[in-house]
Amino acid sequence: MRSRFRLCCALLGVLLLVNLGVGSRVFSDEAAKRGDGEAFEKISVLMRVLHLIRKDYVSADKIDYTRLVYTALKGMVGSLDPFSSFMTPDEYGGMMEETEGEFGGIGVVISMREGILTIVTPIEDTPGSRAGLLAGDQIVTITGKSTKGMAMSEVTKLLKGEPGTVVEIAVRRPSTDDLRDLTIERALIPVVTVKSAKILPETKIGYVRITQFSEPTAERLQGELRRLAAQDPQGLVIDLRNNPGGLLVSAVDVCSFFLPPGKTVVSTEGRRPSQKQEFKTRRGGYHFPRCPVAILINGGSASAAEIVSGCLKDYGRAILVGEKTFGKGSVQNVIELPDGSALRLTTAMYYTPSRRVIHEHGIEPDIAVKLSEKEVRALVESQYAIPGVDEKTKAVDPQLERAVETLQSYSRYQAARKDRFEKPVPATPGRASSE
Repeated sequence: MRSRFRLCCALLGVLLLVNLGVGSRVFSDEAAKRGDGEAFEKISVLMRVLHLIRKDYVSADKIDYTRLVYTALKGMVGSLDPFSSFMTPDEYGGMMEETEGEFGGIGVVISMREGILTIVTPIEDTPGSRAGLLAGDQIVTITGKSTKGMAMSEVTKLLKGEPGTVVEIAVRRPSTDDLRDLTIERALIPVVTVKSAKILPETKIGYVRITQFSEPTAERLQGELRRLAAQDPQGLVIDLRNNPGGLLVSAVDVCSFFLPPGKTVVSTEGRRPSQKQEFKTRRGGYHFPRCPVAILINGGSASAAEIVSGCLKDYGRAILVGEKTFGKGSVQNVIELPDGSALRLTTAMYYTPSRRVIHEHGIEPDIAVKLSEKEVRALVESQYAIPGVDEKTKAVDPQLERAVETLQSYSRYQAARKDRFEKPVPATPGRASSE
């Protein structure tokens, strides 16, 4: 009995050794495929450099481990794309404050484009918009520091500040190559996302402007749409110009007001199978009456604004009027790290229902109407004043006018078509009716 037991133990030991050998080989093969060997080698180089800096660098106040490691992480993540970044605990806390509704700053949404700090859009009724900043303007310096190669976290830190304080920036406008020095006073930046909902004067066309897609946007928009629908509009204009985007779930909810349930709003794809997802219109809830819709877009329309525009365009639910959108169609996940810092990492790309690529391509309008710089400035100064509402701040808005003309023409066509095919044709005198 003992010999049989010993034999079983021996066989078990051999099997374990074989499994360990096979497992080790498989692990080594997988590690080689992933480049783990090279990673370990480069990490040893990084540690060697860190050690040399700590031991020999001349300025002792610059060599604490936290500062060195955070700087290395910022450089590593920042080299990936303009939207990925490493955030220190303070920077991460500042980002969380911004998402809660208001913050101190000049009121611009920014991005790096080909290494140049570019304004995606000025936020309406903020110091930035009142100073005349426009989508596409390039911020060359902030407080005398060149923004070339500057990390987005540092840019944000320099632009933000206590309301009432000032920041000096130099701005280049690519269309004219004009360089201007501006001193802008920071203010508390409110987040009011749904504005100006009304029936346009002397028309039966509804109008509503969405400035951002945040958590309360869909609920507030629903209330305004209900009010407009009660006035039996012939069409609706949704103004997404200079809308920098926001929450994906908000964009899906907005699309759900105009499409049947279960329709794909947007899909995402990344390297991992888990990043392949489809986001569909929700079931139940409010649905806006079936009438023609026009969406106003421009180069300041980005992210969630492009998702809504691309989705409703693909399904033929809306026509797009204006100029090509910004082209920001990537997905960032924010991962909090153990020490309170965080990693914002691009993990996937957005695709419209027709598989249109948004990122770096943008969404083209169905009806292109380009505004001159003078017209853009007038609109910014009057905060897109609607003709007839306030004659003192009235501004010419060719994009809105073209959208209204298109919706009215469509409504007249539909009315004529309904009259032609649904009403009985009077019988010709002296001839029998077909009935």
